[in-house]
Amino acid sequence: MNAFDKNAAGVVIPDEQLLADEAQWSSFGDTVHYVDPPKIFRHGEGSWMYDTAGVPFLDLQMWYSAVNFGYGNKRLNDTLKRQIDVLPQVASQYLHQTRIELAKTIAVDAQQKFGLKGRVHFNVGGAQAVEDSLKLVRNYSNGKSLMFAFEGGYHGRTLGASSITSSYRYRRRFGHFGERAMFIPFPYPFRRPKGMTPEEYSDACVRQFERLFETEYNGVWDPKVNQAEYAAFYVEPIQGTGGYVIPPKNFFKDLKKVLDKYGILMVVDEIQMGFWRTGKLWSIEHFGVTPDVVVFGKALTNGLNPLSGLWAREELINPTIFPPGSTHSTFNSNPLGTSLGLEVIKMGYELNYEKTVAEKGAHFLDALKDLQKRHKEIGDVDGLGLALRAEICTDDGFTPNKALLDKMVDIGLAGDLQHNGKKIGLVLDVGGWYKNVITFAPSLDITHEEIDLAIALLDQLLTKAKKAM
Repeated sequence: MNAFDKNAAGVVIPDEQLLADEAQWSSFGDTVHYVDPPKIFRHGEGSWMYDTAGVPFLDLQMWYSAVNFGYGNKRLNDTLKRQIDVLPQVASQYLHQTRIELAKTIAVDAQQKFGLKGRVHFNVGGAQAVEDSLKLVRNYSNGKSLMFAFEGGYHGRTLGASSITSSYRYRRRFGHFGERAMFIPFPYPFRRPKGMTPEEYSDACVRQFERLFETEYNGVWDPKVNQAEYAAFYVEPIQGTGGYVIPPKNFFKDLKKVLDKYGILMVVDEIQMGFWRTGKLWSIEHFGVTPDVVVFGKALTNGLNPLSGLWAREELINPTIFPPGSTHSTFNSNPLGTSLGLEVIKMGYELNYEKTVAEKGAHFLDALKDLQKRHKEIGDVDGLGLALRAEICTDDGFTPNKALLDKMVDIGLAGDLQHNGKKIGLVLDVGGWYKNVITFAPSLDITHEEIDLAIALLDQLLTKAKKAM
């Protein structure tokens, strides 16, 4: 055992006992076990997690992009400690300083970037912020409850968020979803139709969507009153759980023209891509469009305390149209979360993540392309900032190969890779429409040396996994 194995009460419980207790007493419904038996970690620092034996694991997914700034970030940990001693909690019907400062910081930043006045509304988790956005949109549109969303899109697992998430798997056991979104094709460059460029595929997707409005019999538009049946389109600028799919640069500009023409709001889900994951505070900034609503969460507090929220333009959220109590949560705008969120945004601009993330992302992507040349099973690599993907295929370089990726995850979490004669592990995330995509979301503070190590470990991991198949 290592010194960091003790819990807050100073008690060390062996892995075997913890796993036995978890099997007997814990709901399995609130987690996903990637390996059997599930992995237990005891300590985290920077880009690394450590298991009970002290084996280091290089984490390339950072809690689904919630820990953008690394485990044990001293600046953020110190912020949390200071806030605990000043005002650790306060009922959400009362105000406190960092709540107001954080709302102003996000709203002023959005006004500078989008040219629109707006306001910020807080909640706790990402899915809860999506729920709040659904209420906001329904309220503004006089109760319209139908939404557009993308095939491959993911927005959470609450009932409302599940209704706009394309996977039926998340809805199947929970009754009939009569107000389920209409799911629209997303331009997936690697799997585009033969004979099309990515840009032509993007154009085709937009034209297919706009066709819905051609006549009243196409299903969503009444030309006599110029009104759509649908209130908003929920988009991830880069699909997260869908496999970090990056659309062509022209796609969202062209889509937004259609939405504006027919009076449909654009709600941008930045829960996974926000806070410099792509080199911008918001990933939508790369695509040159102005959203109506931005939903955020995860990395706002570096995973230290739950906080989420949304920014919306003034017309949707001003106190006249969206008055006090429109939607509410006991723990929203909690002072631990808002103090952390304020520090995250200050830190991001002070440390110039826009520049450093772009540089590290380019280094990582170049290295992945080089790795691809050595392994024909890597069918596609792509990335924007430090949101990167590697699609694992059969040896034809295209057919999805979920089994090979599953084997890679098993080997990585076993902690039996070698580096400088010592054991080392690798933490990967599985995503994609076919569950064959490694979605890389490393710490934004990952070093160039750690990126090079990651590539060496991936090379070793792929070689081992192929031999084991």
